[in-house]
Amino acid sequence: MALEQLSDVVQRCQAIQDDNYRTEDYSVFQTAGRTCLEDGESAQVLSIVLDEENKNIVRCMGWNLLGPLVQILLKKEENNLPHCLAILTHLLEVCSPKELLVGLLEQVEEAHPDSIAETVILLLQPLQKVLLRLGSRKASSVGMALSTLLDQVARLPVPQTKEQEEDDVFSLCRCCSALLVFVRPFVEEAKQSRTPKEDELRTELLKFMKSLCEPLLEVQLNDPETLAESPLRNFATEILGILSDIGESLPDLLSHSLLRRREVPGFLEEEVCYPKESLASLAYLLFVQHIAMDTFPTVFSSVFVLQCNMEYINLFLSRTEESRLQKGLDLYEKSLVRVEDNSLPVQLMELKSFFSVPQNLVKVMTLCPIQHLRIKGLKVLQLSIDKFDTEAKYKFFQCMLKTSHHAGVEGYIIKNIKNQIDFAFKPDMGNEWFMGAHLFPLLRQVLCLPQGPETDLLQNLDRVMESLNLLRYLLIRDKAWMNQTGIWTELYKIEDYYMKPLRTGLNMSKAHYEAELQNTKDNSKKTNAKESQTQESVCSLTVGNEKMPNMTPVMQLQVLHSALHTFDMIESVLARIEEIIEVKEKP
Repeated sequence: MALEQLSDVVQRCQAIQDDNYRTEDYSVFQTAGRTCLEDGESAQVLSIVLDEENKNIVRCMGWNLLGPLVQILLKKEENNLPHCLAILTHLLEVCSPKELLVGLLEQVEEAHPDSIAETVILLLQPLQKVLLRLGSRKASSVGMALSTLLDQVARLPVPQTKEQEEDDVFSLCRCCSALLVFVRPFVEEAKQSRTPKEDELRTELLKFMKSLCEPLLEVQLNDPETLAESPLRNFATEILGILSDIGESLPDLLSHSLLRRREVPGFLEEEVCYPKESLASLAYLLFVQHIAMDTFPTVFSSVFVLQCNMEYINLFLSRTEESRLQKGLDLYEKSLVRVEDNSLPVQLMELKSFFSVPQNLVKVMTLCPIQHLRIKGLKVLQLSIDKFDTEAKYKFFQCMLKTSHHAGVEGYIIKNIKNQIDFAFKPDMGNEWFMGAHLFPLLRQVLCLPQGPETDLLQNLDRVMESLNLLRYLLIRDKAWMNQTGIWTELYKIEDYYMKPLRTGLNMSKAHYEAELQNTKDNSKKTNAKESQTQESVCSLTVGNEKMPNMTPVMQLQVLHSALHTFDMIESVLARIEEIIEVKEKP
């Protein structure tokens, strides 16, 4: 029935002049042709398509058969496969390239989630052939095709292990390799252009930069020593080569965020051509994976490279995905190790990225649930501190104490301050920032209780202990008769605004926890001995207006004893400081 309908509409249209076919003719041709192909009558359809008398009809209507053809080719039915391939080949030669382009891209866009890779791989060569038929008018069509293809490839799962990449379990590697073959003739044509800044094809090919973000930003590239033939590493390498081939300087791309905005022909927004995440991925590939690094000039200073990378590092660290955080930490580390210790000037602290990166780094160190990333974050924080010059370290410590809002981080910063003061004591150092007048604004930030005597000493333990250790160190290291730091001159103020409130808070906390301990013991004694032997009761505990998780009496006692032990530890250091002061004040 369908074959008869197809034959009838073709015969009727043969008599129509000037291709003036009716809408109904197109509809019947498409419906009958689809049914014939689905019913296994592809040989008959091929005969109709190849008939010279039907050339005009096929030229105008043939692209409507792309949908059923693609579906049959994806199924790889042996009986219909040769005929359907022959039909598709003929359509690519005679139909309007613009209509074919639209039809093929529709098939790519509408691909079933389970057959994205197969659809892309099947249609890349036909798309390339159609685009080449467009001649000098192909630029915008190339861009449209790249956008559609990359959007679909980005939907494919990314290999998480070396074995998954080797086996290409998600067919992502095959898609990436096929994309390189697809884009090569257009890259070669763009290379021949004598006016690169005005060449529209080069501009459209920049859309390939999106692949630096998707999928490469999600990929953990394998080291060449562990996977000699890595399709994804090869894909990354080829993309950087393509960027160079179409006239994009890798150093210019890297420093894009520091340079003035570019005039990009054919686009309203610069971000379309130069996505920040793609540029971040470029920086990672260059400085962490060392891909195409041999083409990167060595004239750029390590400080300039760090400055360029800071925005990309911030972009990575502002995310929560493990792959992004790992790449951000790796890029920050690799950018810092190139820099000489104590060389980064204080002027860099005025740049927004040099403020926001440490804030995001603190979030990684304190909130990230992945332990190895928290450890790496702390390592990179220390590395960044080591690279600042003395004044920059001073400003950095001030900033971190003001903004980190985390006792552990504040304690770590205070330990670094102590190390800098110790370094300043060494002969011929000439360090004015961690001695004398400059030191005390910083010490006032260190030697303080956030909520005065009511400060939760357990929650702020790291900060309190490091602050006391620093104060004890200063009093022991800087003798009263030397007073190089000025600590003895300021001591009476420190006693008033820090030591006395701390002593008050410590006494209040100890009294509160001792009372809780006694109450818990009394309640435990009242519990029926037999019942406690067979089944431990579960109770709640309130400390400092904060309800603790439900615990057994034994667990409550352990918590309370631990808290009192902590208070004893704080008190011992505080007592030692008071002892040092008392000895000095004796005639």
